Amino acid sequence: MIILVAFLLKVTLIEAYIVPTGSMEKTIMIGDFLIGNRFVYGMRTPDWIGIPYTDIGVNIPFFRFPKFREPKQGDVIIFKYPRDPHLKYVKRCIAEPGDTLEIINRKVFINGSEFELPENGRFILPMMSKNQKDQNIFMGKGNKDNFAQTVIPKKGDRILIGPETALLVMQLMLMDDHELTLKNNDGTFYFTMTDPADIYRRKGSYDVFDNYYPNGNLLNPWSRNMPRGELLFDGQPIMDLQEYEVEQNYYWAMGDNRDNSLDSRFWGFVPEKYMLGEALFVYMSLDLDTWIPRFNRIGTVLR
Repeated sequence: MIILVAFLLKVTLIEAYIVPTGSMEKTIMIGDFLIGNRFVYGMRTPDWIGIPYTDIGVNIPFFRFPKFREPKQGDVIIFKYPRDPHLKYVKRCIAEPGDTLEIINRKVFINGSEFELPENGRFILPMMSKNQKDQNIFMGKGNKDNFAQTVIPKKGDRILIGPETALLVMQLMLMDDHELTLKNNDGTFYFTMTDPADIYRRKGSYDVFDNYYPNGNLLNPWSRNMPRGELLFDGQPIMDLQEYEVEQNYYWAMGDNRDNSLDSRFWGFVPEKYMLGEALFVYMSLDLDTWIPRFNRIGTVLR
């Protein structure tokens, strides 16, 4: 009976998470065990059934229960990583749907007002100048310390389709669960948001790259090496579309440890469908080098 109650709590109200990276230090430490509220943003039923800790399984339709509230700026959020949904990330929500974000000399501005670095936030590397470009930055918009003005998509936005917006629109189409394909004389290529580099990071196997062009038939919208052909949206030529209407809300997430965080500055927006819950407090913490408990961390409320 106790096991059944614990299971029901896990799949409804709360879930436990362990933090393996330092992207939120010193707010959250490596080795912290977190309790997350799964109900606050609307609990999701499972959307994948398969063998745990593998990619062997199938996606299934999911249902989201009514939410108590929307994710808001400042929340410590738990979500599925958009470029490898088998991973769960914990970051801070920095911007909400419809907000305009800009980063100037490390300072984050939302709708023109500064979003101050959280109390335990930090920088550990020299600041990059505005003239320095990082090819890994989302949409090529600068670098980790200087990011060009960006509007966070919200449901109902209509985005004109053209050369300047094509990359953004393609990613939103995929995250909104549409099919994007490219056809040429060599066959059909399928676009996906799942990044082979991220899957390799998780699994440690180079075999994953065999599924992506030029070896396989998968493509990423941001691929630098891409075949020529006709681009189709749900089977229809994408050139027939003049605009795209966004079908869900999106959010912007960043780590408090700003120089050691793989976050929205590098991979973009968090779709609402991937929101899992809000991180609440630390219920256990281990120094993973010594496996000695950090009792002073137990009960730490996350702000």
